[in-house]
Amino acid sequence: MVDDTGERSPWPALWAVCVGFFMILVDTTIVSVATPTILAELRTDVDAVVWVTSAYLLAYAVPLLITGRLGDRFGPRRVYIVGLTIFTLASLWCGLTSTIGGLIAARVVQGLGASVMMPQTMAVITRTFPAESRGRAMSLWGAVAGVATLVGPILGGVLVDGLGWEWIFFVNVPVGVVGLVLASRLVPELPTHVRRFDLPGVVLSAVGMFLLVFGIQEGQSYDWGPIIGPVSVWSLIVAGLVVLAVFVGWQARMKAEPLLSLSLFRDRNFSLACVAIAAVGFGVTAFAFPVMLYAQGVLGLSPTQAALVLVPMAVISGGLSPYVGRLTDRAHPRWVAGFGLACFVGGLVWLAAVMGPTTPIWVLLGPIALIGGANGYMWAPISTSATRNLPMSQAGAAAGV
Repeated sequence: MVDDTGERSPWPALWAVCVGFFMILVDTTIVSVATPTILAELRTDVDAVVWVTSAYLLAYAVPLLITGRLGDRFGPRRVYIVGLTIFTLASLWCGLTSTIGGLIAARVVQGLGASVMMPQTMAVITRTFPAESRGRAMSLWGAVAGVATLVGPILGGVLVDGLGWEWIFFVNVPVGVVGLVLASRLVPELPTHVRRFDLPGVVLSAVGMFLLVFGIQEGQSYDWGPIIGPVSVWSLIVAGLVVLAVFVGWQARMKAEPLLSLSLFRDRNFSLACVAIAAVGFGVTAFAFPVMLYAQGVLGLSPTQAALVLVPMAVISGGLSPYVGRLTDRAHPRWVAGFGLACFVGGLVWLAAVMGPTTPIWVLLGPIALIGGANGYMWAPISTSATRNLPMSQAGAAAGV
């Protein structure tokens, strides 16, 4: 497909990689709905079933810096297809397994596949869309994220109730096959840039991220105390921070081709946008978890009904995306993102003020709708600011950050 200038349009490629992006985000939420059923049918305990989610998230988060760089070296299209293949086959494995140990192992592989895919989606946007039209592309990317967070719990409830917990994984297989066909046909081959790979940087970043993420993720399971002998949760977190500090020092000394070029952070827009993305990510995650517990544990809603409470957020966020994308390409992103961040804070405060044991559901819809509007105004301008001035040779590494 070509655009009005006769050049190949980047939009089909974006739609193709959004299939995998959608699958990744759905899979981070869909399993939570099926957890009680998995617990009962596989005859396991809570400590073990928690690892069905924890193993996936750990395998997903730890390699992101490395997998982002793989896209720069081998091309985002090729790496994305490899990641989607791993993710799809691991999903089939998840559905076919009959033991909790096998399911956890399959989820580790699935998380690795997601980690290989994820940075390539943003790298494709950065490398195929010109800076002046990147806002609309990022708005679609953000809309897909918003819809996925809604679809995950609802789809999970429907599949578990109707077909069984295995189908939350089986459903990924046909979607993954379609995604592979689309990516093979629509995502272009892009130039590669990295000639050598920073192996010490790979080891340091992987070890540091594992220690840090594992410590934070499992801290509550061990009551923030000892794990084995003198090894405690806090010692893992501190060790992770120390190893990551050594990694940064190594990257500063590495003059040839570091895993993560610290020169990226000389771009003020990139540095500030990374801080904003981290803050918004914390906020969005912290919002969804207690709201789901409140809706089910306090208001007595079923998992599917609780997910439906978030419908206004997803609908408004998705509906605003085309408008915000065009606005981001015309106006300064700081004003657009600033308005979204203000709405987000206002929505959270409003929601906290009205949540109570006898609160009618309709009272909750106002602040949830405001948070949906905030999502529509936050993600596209922040992501566009992060990528606007990036050199194309660093697109994958920057996406990993």
